[in-house]
Amino acid sequence: MIHVVELPEQDPPRAWFAYDDADLARKVAASDPFEAWEIHDELTARELLEAAGHTMPDEAARRAFPAICGLGDAHGWDTRLYRADHLLGRGVLRTEAVGLRDALAAALAARCGSTCIYWNDSDAVAAFEGADPRLAGEARWWARRALYEQLVELEVLADDN
Repeated sequence: MIHVVELPEQDPPRAWFAYDDADLARKVAASDPFEAWEIHDELTARELLEAAGHTMPDEAARRAFPAICGLGDAHGWDTRLYRADHLLGRGVLRTEAVGLRDALAAALAARCGSTCIYWNDSDAVAAFEGADPRLAGEARWWARRALYEQLVELEVLADDN
């Protein structure tokens, strides 16, 4: 299970969870102003050109879509290209891999500022117990409490009350 604690500057902390990376991607996309494919995508220049209605980079395609054809010419038509607008900038494609988790973390940070993501139950419990300085101290008591309540509700921790 993946646990998220959002720490907005003006509102109370909010803890929520996702079952796995795919569930986290759906939940982030559902509340993000960007489309899911803008948050994270992998595709080729050929796929982009086909989505634009051209099966090959002929003269008509080159006139209509010079940027796509430029990508195909520069990097190869079947080279994987990665997009993560919150991480790389709006509409930027690159050949170096961008991990889904990195893209999702950037999307969460862009919308609410400080966000703590714990990729498994053990890390979330350790954070609650003081291992994460982002949740330490009296100023972050409410954030720790939000995480605690979530961990108890999901039966990761037992409620000792």
